[in-house]
Amino acid sequence: MTHGPDEQFQPTGETPQRKGKPRRRSRHARNGFVILLNFAFSLAIVAAVGGGLALYWGKQQFDGPGPLQAESTYLVAKGSNLADTANGLARAGIVGDARVFEYGWRLTSLDERMSGKTDTGLRAGEYGFAPGASMRSVMETLQNGRPIQHAVTIPEGWTVHQIYARLQADPILVGDMPPMVAEGTLLPETYTFTRGMTRAAMVDRMKAAQSELLDEIWKGRQDDLPVKDMGEFVTLASIVEKETGIASERPHVASVFINRLREGMRLQSDPTIIYGVWGGAGKPSDEPIRQSHIAGATPYNTYVIRGLPPGPIANPGRASLEAVAHPLDTRDLYFVADGTGGHAFARTLNEHNANVRRYRQIERDAAAARAEAGAAEETPAVAQ
Repeated sequence: MTHGPDEQFQPTGETPQRKGKPRRRSRHARNGFVILLNFAFSLAIVAAVGGGLALYWGKQQFDGPGPLQAESTYLVAKGSNLADTANGLARAGIVGDARVFEYGWRLTSLDERMSGKTDTGLRAGEYGFAPGASMRSVMETLQNGRPIQHAVTIPEGWTVHQIYARLQADPILVGDMPPMVAEGTLLPETYTFTRGMTRAAMVDRMKAAQSELLDEIWKGRQDDLPVKDMGEFVTLASIVEKETGIASERPHVASVFINRLREGMRLQSDPTIIYGVWGGAGKPSDEPIRQSHIAGATPYNTYVIRGLPPGPIANPGRASLEAVAHPLDTRDLYFVADGTGGHAFARTLNEHNANVRRYRQIERDAAAARAEAGAAEETPAVAQ
């Protein structure tokens, strides 16, 4: 059907449709670099969030209670690095994760260095840790704590043989014993040390301590002592050491031996007989000193030889060395046990013999009392 001109342009009530190609994104939005940048940005956000969570978790692990159930110790050997120590602590059950401990240490140390603290290194030694110790407290102990100290005590008057036996038996010291050193060259003392110290190093330490002490006392000694050199000085001190265990008596005992040396008398010291017969191992407890021992011709038997024996019979301590360097001013030439743990001193042989008789009577009385007490214990009770 045809329409007129006017009719052709009349509205029909329908919205005309736009025809043509669909709308496209801009060139900028389609640029590959922008797409890559957006992807990288997204990854960075994810990484930052993940890293933050990891740091938070790591800090919780580093500062939280550790797995240790009971008190424990750990030895950081000399030359150990942080990674080895972290792994060792983890194997010992002191820290829960070696990597967290190592990274926490490094980050903390970095932060402390930036704040001016420089002493954050790993220190060798044996350290103790309480149950539940956090990784941070473990780190602080290894950085600033004092290593555990062990001790070995060497009594005054012990021989080198006895000292070596004690060092060999010590469960903390390590390594083999060095060759036997000369008698009198080790200082009896209590020595503290950390785990890992060698027996050879301990012997060297004892030698150095004795040498230093000898130099000090020898330089300040009294004039006119009847000893030619430091060797004789130590030898006489070792005899004094073995003759009495009472510190206050040592200068008096020293004066007796010094007076005898000046008079040209034999020292007649029982400990020298014992050393000459049994050496550094000492006399067996069940073996008496016999007349054959007293008459025996050994270089150390001061009942036979005149003057000092050829060397020390033990390792004297400071008190005996000081006693010989500064003896009591007496004219005494004899002493014998008095039954109380000390000694009775005398100028003359008659006085000395009287002291000997008193001591023997004390011994007889003590033996009788022991026998009476033993008989009383063996008597059966009387039935009522």
